[in-house]
Amino acid sequence: MSYTTYLFDFDYTLADSSCGIILCFRNVLQRHNYTNVTDDAIKRTIGKTLEESFSILTGIMDTEQLAALRKEYSKESDQYMNINTHLFDDTLPTLLKLKEEGNRLGIISTKYRFRIQDFMRKQLPEEWFNIIVGGEDVSHPKPNPEGLLFAMKKLNVTPEETMYIGDSTVDAETAQAAGVSFTGITSGVTRSEELAQYPHVKIISNLRELTDLPKTLFLLRNT
Repeated sequence: MSYTTYLFDFDYTLADSSCGIILCFRNVLQRHNYTNVTDDAIKRTIGKTLEESFSILTGIMDTEQLAALRKEYSKESDQYMNINTHLFDDTLPTLLKLKEEGNRLGIISTKYRFRIQDFMRKQLPEEWFNIIVGGEDVSHPKPNPEGLLFAMKKLNVTPEETMYIGDSTVDAETAQAAGVSFTGITSGVTRSEELAQYPHVKIISNLRELTDLPKTLFLLRNT
């Protein structure tokens, strides 16, 4: 059997939204006098839930405070996120080639689905992706496999014919928990050595390398 389904993380995998993310976090953090948080520290939280990110960056553990910070961030995102996001150069050529080959394509992200859809409809026809699963669609965010499992059920595909592509160890853990093949990409801040600690097909530096992978199924295990 060959891969028929390619599911992607969004931030740092298909698109560089780091400028928008940093700006939104910075505005909220400064409003609450957290002025010593570095851009690198913010970047290292990309892929986690907003509550997790704010907890890591501020040390706050109270759920109500974290929920309030998330709401502030969402308001900032409405204004600043998508205008400060751009696709990587290899994203569209790779997606188009995979689609032309007859594969199913989707996005599984902690980012809100409506925001991804709003951004992507400026790049591709609406409903071009077979499925997009965002943070509002699941009860348990990555690395819980709920989003991946939901997508596979909707697409009526098996874990064996599915590959998940992401830039973080959270993505690697999600793929492992769902029982699907994983390809790591180093377009974010996670190093190849970190990604390689998890079961993977390959670690790539850009999406174009994805179309060079063998079409038959295999899964490398770290030993």
